[in-house]
This record gives sequence, structure tokens and C-alpha cells, in this order.
Amino acid sequence: MKKNNQRHAYNALINIFAFPGLGSLRSGRKLEGTFQMMLVLAGSALLLLWLYKIMSQYYGMIFSDVKPQAVGWIGITGGVIFGIGWAWACLTSLFLFREASQPEPIPPLIPTMKTKTPADKKIETALASLPDWQRNDQVISRTYEFEDFVVAMKFVNVVAALAEQAQHHPDIDVRWNKVTLALTTHDAGGLTEKDFALARDCDAQAQSLRR
Repeated sequence: MKKNNQRHAYNALINIFAFPGLGSLRSGRKLEGTFQMMLVLAGSALLLLWLYKIMSQYYGMIFSDVKPQAVGWIGITGGVIFGIGWAWACLTSLFLFREASQPEPIPPLIPTMKTKTPADKKIETALASLPDWQRNDQVISRTYEFEDFVVAMKFVNVVAALAEQAQHHPDIDVRWNKVTLALTTHDAGGLTEKDFALARDCDAQAQSLRR
């Protein structure tokens, strides 16, 4: 049983066998615990008052001519009030025992930060030299914008020639004067130096076409 469950069970036992209401207060049930303790204390006070009057009448009858008075109602009232407070505390204890028997929820695992591998560090270093390129997992991409469609197509033809020469082919998307290239090395299952080398060559060609 976990520590929190043990606390609930201990407080339930206090309610039943020690001081009704105190266990409820210790469990955070302030309103219930306060009223339970008030009922128990009020009932106890009436029972003590009843006992005092009974003993006073008893000794009065022995040592003097004292007529007995009906004080039984005080004891009955005190007993009923005390019983209500104790029964209420017992009912709360049942809920505490139920909570104690429930398994505590397992806290979610906190994901650990992935340690960067030497390959990741190389990729970051290479990407830092290509500030216009964006990385999305194992793909780097960049969108070039040219004067018009004709210049954009000239750039596409240049990229095609470079790709054939390097035997490394990017994904190409043409939108009038905009050309988007996406690079990854499928055979290696991720980014390699081939991608960054071709990206540098494409940047150089795009710069020459804009002059």
C-alpha cells in the first residue's frame, strides 16, 4: 500500500476507534470533520452532565432528603447526538477505506531528452552554413524566387544537370517564378553530405542567375 493510501486507512481508524471527526479533518474533509467533532463533543458534554446529575441525586438521597428529578432525557439526548457524530464519522471512514484500497495512479513517464549523436552534430554544423535552408526531420528544403517563369525554368534545368552529375536527385516543385527543392539521401535513410553539397551548388547557381 502506498504512503497516501496508508494515511487514508490510518485516519479512518482514528475516526472509528479514537476521536470521531479527527480522522476526517486529517484527510482534508474539513467541513465534515468539524461537524462530526462538534456533535461528538456536544453529545459527550450532555452525557457528562447527565452522569453528574445522576450522581448528585444519588448522594443527595443518601445524605439528605432530596427528591429525584427526571434527568434521563439529558442522557438520551447526549447519547443520540454522540451516536450521530460517531456514525457520520464511520461513514466517512468507509470512503477513506475505499480510497485506501484503490491503486494510486502511475505518474506519466517524463520523456528523456535524446542525446545528440555525432551525425546530428554534423548535420547541425552543415545546416548552419546554409541559413536559407530549412530542416524537417531528415529532409532539407528551400524555396527560390526568380524574376519570372523563364528564369525559374533555367534554374530547374541547371539543377537537373547538377543532379545527374552527382547522381543525387532532389524533389522539385515549380510555381511560376518559385522553385522549391527538397533533399534527402534515400539510400542512407536520412541526410548526408551529398544533400548539403548539392544544396551549396544550387545556391551558387541561383545566385548567378539573379545577376
